[in-house]
Amino acid sequence: MARVERRPDGGPGEVRVHVDDPKAAATIATALRHYGPEAVHGADALLLLCIGTDRSIGDALGPLVGTFLEESGPHPFRVLGTLDRPVHAGNLAETVSEIGRTYRRPAVVAVDACLGRAESVGHITVAPGPLRPGAGVNKELPGVGDVHITGIVNVGGFMEYFVLQNTRLSLVMRMARRVADGVLVGMRSLSRYLAAGTRALPAPGATPSSLTSKSRDG
Repeated sequence: MARVERRPDGGPGEVRVHVDDPKAAATIATALRHYGPEAVHGADALLLLCIGTDRSIGDALGPLVGTFLEESGPHPFRVLGTLDRPVHAGNLAETVSEIGRTYRRPAVVAVDACLGRAESVGHITVAPGPLRPGAGVNKELPGVGDVHITGIVNVGGFMEYFVLQNTRLSLVMRMARRVADGVLVGMRSLSRYLAAGTRALPAPGATPSSLTSKSRDG
């Protein structure tokens, strides 16, 4: 569970879209194509690191995304973190070390749930740089990801563990499906950049500011 909270309409260097936006999956895919090539340049592997646990509804976003993608595979990228094999606070450091031992320079897209303001619930954000898993529940864990995707699943600020357990499963499932659909398209594009050994985007046609979608309630 990451602590990532931004303005409802997105901020500089990020793309934010509501889960019920009809273009949510396409927006996520385009954002990955925009932010990802810099991370992919010089990488020897492309990884999707889905963080969370199946023991908490609100924190199950990452494992659900990983499971949906694993079930629809195989894919030209590796998925870490599923309902059967979650990556969570208890094994994240070990997983990061294993990645470091296995790959010389992997490009990592990290996915995690987070808590935020009431008007932000249901938003999905794609941004460059690492996220801080565990910060939402006051745990110190290593920052992970060259690009990260977060979904605001509930309201933060008090009794986080109770809030996570009382998050609506229907919302988390919808968010996980949108993220998985967008990630599948975006990561396939990044795998082609990796194979071609190039950093440049072929006329992306969109910038982070033009991709950002406001929520229906914000």
